[in-house]
Amino acid sequence: MLGIQEVARQLDVTMRTLRFYEDKGLIAPQRVGTTRIYSRREIARMRLILRGKRLGFSIREIKEFLDLYDVDPEHVAQARQLLMKIGERVSALRKQKRAIDQTLEELRLLERQALTLIDGAATARNDDENKHDD
Repeated sequence: MLGIQEVARQLDVTMRTLRFYEDKGLIAPQRVGTTRIYSRREIARMRLILRGKRLGFSIREIKEFLDLYDVDPEHVAQARQLLMKIGERVSALRKQKRAIDQTLEELRLLERQALTLIDGAATARNDDENKHDD
């Protein structure tokens, strides 16, 4: 059982982050008066939440995983749901990667064109200066 400051420090998040996920119903620390007390279960849930966010899952999707975890002691339903969501996320990331690769190639092309233009202008300027020196 840990207080909010200790959990925030342990998970490297702010206390505001912990309160946010509590407000969203993803964690439910016990209360002793106005003090929040976090059990191992709540800390483990927070680790899952943070991992899900790092992987790009929405709060709604993370909540679905956590809800399944609670109702399925063998975690088979959770694993199936997770597998489906992973497939969707991988597909979306592949599309984003293709778009990023295309954008990078276009930027590289523009960069080469700009350098060629600059080099051409510098060469023309040097040629003009050499003509005036003669």
